[in-house]
Amino acid sequence: MANGNNYHTLSVLVANKPGVLTHVSGLFSRRGYNIDSLTVGVTENPDISRMTIVVHGDEHVIEQVTKQLNKLIDIIKVVDISPLESVDRELALLKVTADPTARAEIIQIVNIFRASIVDVSAKSLIIEVTGSTDKINALEELMRPFGIKEMVRTGKVALVRGAKPTQFDK
Repeated sequence: MANGNNYHTLSVLVANKPGVLTHVSGLFSRRGYNIDSLTVGVTENPDISRMTIVVHGDEHVIEQVTKQLNKLIDIIKVVDISPLESVDRELALLKVTADPTARAEIIQIVNIFRASIVDVSAKSLIIEVTGSTDKINALEELMRPFGIKEMVRTGKVALVRGAKPTQFDK
């Protein structure tokens, strides 16, 4: 997933009910918009989930997407947190080929990135890394020469910093 001015992070509070994710993803599909990243999880209130959606588009596209989302019955609130001061993170697991001659170098890189090795086998390591999209992209690029066997990424999660009011506040 690329970073840039045309990528927006939408934080969407929804009713924690079956079918809500299908309705949201269907809206994007019908409008021809690609979701670059989507994460969903329950909030501090078990009746409400938060979707963090990263989508590419200019202000007009984001405005249209936001209006359409707000029309869905199970949507509580939609906020484009991209222009707000926020904290965002992503998690990735990378299974890397690690023969004995490469292990020390891989471990050194993992330590520099404050990542963790969470599994070791005779021929591979599984690395867990959390951080910004840029950090994860950088570690991925450094691991490519060793051979990435498998990789999975969570997508971005984000919250607005501090006690700043957001459109979620009443």
